[in-house]
Amino acid sequence: MNIAVINGTEKHGVTYQLKELFLEPFRQTADITEFYLPKDCPDFCAGCTACFMKSETLCKDAEYIRKIENALLKADLVVFASPAYVMHATGAMKALLDHFGYRWMPHRPAKEMFGKRAAILTQCLGAGAKSTAEDIKDSLSWWGISKIKMFTAKLMHGIVWDRLDETKRKKITRSVKKFSEKFAKINYSKPAKTKFFTKIKFLICRMIQKSIRSTDPESADCRYWEHNGWFKKERPWKR
Repeated sequence: MNIAVINGTEKHGVTYQLKELFLEPFRQTADITEFYLPKDCPDFCAGCTACFMKSETLCKDAEYIRKIENALLKADLVVFASPAYVMHATGAMKALLDHFGYRWMPHRPAKEMFGKRAAILTQCLGAGAKSTAEDIKDSLSWWGISKIKMFTAKLMHGIVWDRLDETKRKKITRSVKKFSEKFAKINYSKPAKTKFFTKIKFLICRMIQKSIRSTDPESADCRYWEHNGWFKKERPWKR
């Protein structure tokens, strides 16, 4: 199986350790590709709208984005790990997710995403782990991923893994491993089932695109939907 991992920071801190614990069951059997932000996507989205209006290949950061996207599309499991910065995902993580706005369902979602599974790992020193995970989940769900599970840790003190209270560290370790074991038991030869709510969101977006098609049938989004047969009976979750 293939796993793509997006690390919201280059720092090898607590979040890094949580991610390493999560990946332990997969190390011997999976092909794991990791990206570290901001190194692997160093620039912000400029809001030029070229990806929406014309093509994602025209993005000024296409060399970075295409590489990450190819890994995500190939993966059976995608893993996003980010500490909480002021109660939200890191700026580097947000910058990456902004670059994938064109992959949201109202635009040009990749049909491969509808069969994927995702794990989100976050931690904070007090409050913010859940809101950080929700930041990431918002994008993944609008990409078409239905099976998204979140692991959040509230440390309260200690920003270095080895300096955490031993009892606290052992408790978190057990929790992460239990979380990981659930993913390790999955049969990844079968795509994840697309939830009803995800299908409803897609159908609403289909109505929007059909409306746009009546006035601008040559838009990049409309041509994409037409090519995939989504204006007819084809659906991205059908295999």
